[in-house]
Amino acid sequence: MTPDGERDAAVLMEDERIVAVKSASEVSAEISLDDLGEIALIPGLVDVHTHLNEPGRTEWEGFATGTRAAAAGGFTTIVDMPLNCLPETTDVRALELKREAARGQAMVDYALWGGAVDGNQQELEPLALEGVAGFKCFLIYPGCDGFTEIDRANLELAVPHIARTGLPLLVHAELAGPIDAAVARLNASDADWRKYATYLASRPDEAELEAIAMLLDLCRAHRFRLHIVHLSTAKALPMIRAARMEGLPMTVETCPHYLHCTAEEIPDGATLFKCAPPIRSAENREQLWRALMEGEIDLIATDHSPCPPGMKRLTATAPGEEAGRFDEAWGGIPSLSTALSVLWTECAVRGIPLTKLMEWVSNTPAKMAGLSAHVGAIAPGMHANLVAFDKEATFTLAPEHLHYRHAISPYMGETLRGVVRSTWLRGEKVYENREGRVTLADTPRGREYALSCSLPR
Repeated sequence: MTPDGERDAAVLMEDERIVAVKSASEVSAEISLDDLGEIALIPGLVDVHTHLNEPGRTEWEGFATGTRAAAAGGFTTIVDMPLNCLPETTDVRALELKREAARGQAMVDYALWGGAVDGNQQELEPLALEGVAGFKCFLIYPGCDGFTEIDRANLELAVPHIARTGLPLLVHAELAGPIDAAVARLNASDADWRKYATYLASRPDEAELEAIAMLLDLCRAHRFRLHIVHLSTAKALPMIRAARMEGLPMTVETCPHYLHCTAEEIPDGATLFKCAPPIRSAENREQLWRALMEGEIDLIATDHSPCPPGMKRLTATAPGEEAGRFDEAWGGIPSLSTALSVLWTECAVRGIPLTKLMEWVSNTPAKMAGLSAHVGAIAPGMHANLVAFDKEATFTLAPEHLHYRHAISPYMGETLRGVVRSTWLRGEKVYENREGRVTLADTPRGREYALSCSLPR
């Protein structure tokens, strides 16, 4: 799968990079070839929305387990989020601690996002100079006290600094007002929080719509690079379309769970499906797929957000607890090992070619994160990050297919299409799945992409 489309070819690798893509008949007989037969060779995937939670919450996940899952899922580059770790990556000292925690543990390559929080605007340019890929912020409480939400007044202080760096601002685009009002109404009516319909009603589309409208106003005024993470509501697409026609510098991502799951099919008490924003209706899902095909949504990211099983309230673990309450469960779906198969399952049903999926999960994410000089395509000069993907194979998801720390998944028991057979990181095989036997590299060799920005030193 090359930038020019699908072709029969041999990829030649040397010193960690691709040196040529040519017909197998043009390759010298002295060169050893690994013949994949009819299995597709695709570029290593790039995930721009990964929560590895280290340092500080390694019992949730960590660089060792999270990047192991990434390699098994075909991801050769991830960009780690600045929250759920301790300390949060909101200044240079915390960035150095995260780098120290990651050193020697990663199975794949990585970059790091910095955090924009209430009052840290003076830390943003130093973080950019130290190599973060951009900045993440929340417009609503993120679930962890140390990473504070940021309101419009503080955003007005932060975005001029971000604009100077030339780096993107990634925003969790939900406002608290519509959510607080919805929760108050539900509690007043004694709603059942074990019902998925209750949780869905508690995170109305209006929370996303009002947040995105505010962000577009700020982007219009300050011309910073705006990236909307995990878009869930298709009702935002008209304003996104208008903003693109206006020429605003914005990009948008959605996630596998919004493209695969539907609210109508989520059982009551099935808190493994809880995420924020929530999974919405089947019609909403189809509109997101159409938006991807039409270029209104730019890319797909996993939002891999793991936690210990107890935090999902799968069972009652203490007196007074009730299993399956969506208001008490952690909101996040772990998905690095499963994302490619989940997405290809949906693409196959819709007749979407693998080349198109590669744009959404490899090429475009690499561009958004400033990594496209090195990753995101099979082409000479690029890092030799490759995946052998058996797009015809099917499997039923079981715990042994999950390589992150806690083997839980909302997709457990589903039959999915597409199996990662091998993953190469900069020319060396780090994962192999042959006839059900899985092999992972003995020595983690992942390294950080520390990026440069437009600020003078």
